[in-house]
Amino acid sequence: MTHSSSKGATLLRQLMQRIPGQAYLWVAVLIFGASSAVTRKITEIGAQNFVDGRNPISLCNVLFVGNLCALLILVIIHRRQWHWTLLKQRSQQEWRTLFVVAVLSGALAPGLIFQALALTDVTNVVLIGRLEPPLTLALSIWLLRDRVNGWEATGAIVAFIGVALTIVLQPAKETMMQMGGVHLGLGELLAAAGAIALAVATILGKKRLSKVPLGVFTIVRTGVGTVIFFVAALVLYGPAHFMGALSPFLWQWMLAYGGVIVVVGQSFWLTGLRASSVSTASVVGSFAPIVGIVAAYEILGEIPTRAQYIGGSIILLGLLLSQIGLQRQAARRVAAATVDSVPAEQTIEAGVGFKGI
Repeated sequence: MTHSSSKGATLLRQLMQRIPGQAYLWVAVLIFGASSAVTRKITEIGAQNFVDGRNPISLCNVLFVGNLCALLILVIIHRRQWHWTLLKQRSQQEWRTLFVVAVLSGALAPGLIFQALALTDVTNVVLIGRLEPPLTLALSIWLLRDRVNGWEATGAIVAFIGVALTIVLQPAKETMMQMGGVHLGLGELLAAAGAIALAVATILGKKRLSKVPLGVFTIVRTGVGTVIFFVAALVLYGPAHFMGALSPFLWQWMLAYGGVIVVVGQSFWLTGLRASSVSTASVVGSFAPIVGIVAAYEILGEIPTRAQYIGGSIILLGLLLSQIGLQRQAARRVAAATVDSVPAEQTIEAGVGFKGI
């Protein structure tokens, strides 16, 4: 029986090795792109099935439980990098930076994005999240003195204009604030703040975490982010806010959410990254916003507004220009970076955007 199981596992590994890395990336991007719409949908289901007067599938519960599932998967995948002799090689500055990055990208940004999903259209969150790549590029030029070609710079500017138009052209609603004659929704502002937090975290990672193993980075980010988010939610909302975290109804849905978006999505993403170049992964990841918009329509029935059509079209044009620039200099800068490095992983994630956790 043991011999049969071992033989089956060997055949499975051989089969997985024959599948191109791009295939794993495409499946992961389809999952991640749809994650925002799926998150909103299951919280709506929870709102129709209150337990003790509360929504058991609140956004906080989804984020908290989803992060725990992700942490378990990451520990299994990267367990070999958590050897004491390897951990001792990290400097105090690296550990401090890791903590700050974990707070920004593992707790603050997801918390802001989840709250934005509760206040505005999923399509708005997807499009405004595209603020992250141009902001990251601008900060890289300013703080890291990175050199970029004209295609990348033009693409970033065009994408930024598209995000701005998506925000300012929104139809006025009662819940919006008026600033300088422009109506701004709180959900849109939270989505933009989440993108800014991710961009700052990416810059810190590029500057100070280039030598940190990717496994250490992802586990610390997810683990510290989960703890910080949990403590912050307890302080802001009180212990009652997580009363539904043990609800069987929540875990029924979280097994599906965690199983598909977290387990399959994260596993396929990491497998695809290991078998692909940075430029290839970046191109595949750039399709995540398109998947997100289509998923919002198919799952939630969100029909894009005029602002979303205009802003989204311009953002996609910016992404196209940026990808042209990325491919043109792949032989010099991007292809030289391995996907196992923290800066390379962060660069690719900036193109993918929100990944459900």
